[in-house]
Amino acid sequence: MIDKAARPTRSDDRAGLGIFRSGLKMSHLQLVLAIEDHGQISAAAEALGMSQPAASRMLTEIESVLQAPLCERVARGVELTRYGQALARRARTIFLELRETTREIAELKVGSSGKVSLGSVTGPALSLAVPAIRQVTTAYPGIEISVQIENSNVLVRELLAARHDFVIGRVPDDVEPRQFNMVVIGEEDVRLIVREGHPLLEREAVEPADLPGYDWVFQPTGTLLRRAVEDSFMDAGVPFPQTVINTSSIILTLAIVRNTNAVAPVAHDVATVIDGSGGQLGGIRVLPSRFPIKIRPYGLITARGRALPPSAKLLYDLILQQGTSASHHPEPA
Repeated sequence: MIDKAARPTRSDDRAGLGIFRSGLKMSHLQLVLAIEDHGQISAAAEALGMSQPAASRMLTEIESVLQAPLCERVARGVELTRYGQALARRARTIFLELRETTREIAELKVGSSGKVSLGSVTGPALSLAVPAIRQVTTAYPGIEISVQIENSNVLVRELLAARHDFVIGRVPDDVEPRQFNMVVIGEEDVRLIVREGHPLLEREAVEPADLPGYDWVFQPTGTLLRRAVEDSFMDAGVPFPQTVINTSSIILTLAIVRNTNAVAPVAHDVATVIDGSGGQLGGIRVLPSRFPIKIRPYGLITARGRALPPSAKLLYDLILQQGTSASHHPEPA
């Protein structure tokens, strides 16, 4: 191993023991987490391979043990009450510690350098994660690194679900920030891309008023980049485009732009790759523009109270070192 393994605190130990002494079982915790993830008892039951009546009976059993209501009905299903949310939070910690214990023992048995799960928005994945991964895998050939590229809204949910050790992105506005620790490491710089031969390329620099007449490819509604683009249109006093295609896939974005007159905002680092491709990316060009799109700085995000395993801490520290020492242009969330 690269460093001493992170250990759960005494308070975490007491919390976990207290839960099981109350009469709760692992299956109870799994059901509560499934309900939180899916927002419906039927969907939670299906995810756990059980019938809806069985899930409902189990939920009643849990509420009887705790003497507190865990769910309440809403328009599209159910939501956890504050008691359910508290139980879910503790349950995730317990399952995380069990997962990390299994991981640590497996690494000790085979003598490998460990496993890391990282989530990142696209730009920092190119400018920071790739160089750091290269350093880590060169120094520790046995390490296994998994990387998910997505927008910050998705990545933060995955982090809370303990599917990532840490993520590079931003905490969305609708998520409680006190659940995280965040170290800011980069600022945003967004470019617009179009196909080779696009009418707008005939201009020296595109003005905001030139843009609403074309289709746009955006990240999904509610994502930070989408909001930043919408704010930029409002600040410029121009109408929002009538035809919008929503996708979080950079590959699909490039394919749409290449085959239509659509305009798409992308990270500076993605634009740099396009500019340096020598036309190998399907004739896509970066559009000279006087249409500033500003997004809040991004950073390294970890779940509060959750220690990084040694292998993840190594990658985290390398990315932090690069992000704080290098001058670069990051990516949208």
